[in-house]
Amino acid sequence: MLNNIGIPGLLLIAVVVLVLFGRGKVSSLMGEVGKGITAFKKGVKDGTEEIENDTADAARDVTPKPKKDKA
Repeated sequence: MLNNIGIPGLLLIAVVVLVLFGRGKVSSLMGEVGKGITAFKKGVKDGTEEIENDTADAARDVTPKPKKDKA
């Protein structure tokens, strides 16, 4: 159904949305979408860094400690 939509169809849909909702409403909606995408990217980055730090902490001390001789 949506396979045949081209540039003219997308432009027509954009014009209809602008007429129905107005420029201000569409602009604020796109701003909120942008903020959501930014927050999602930041969350993914923070999660990745946390996993990498936990992995690095676990792999940091792998050598056996020397035993002290009792003399």
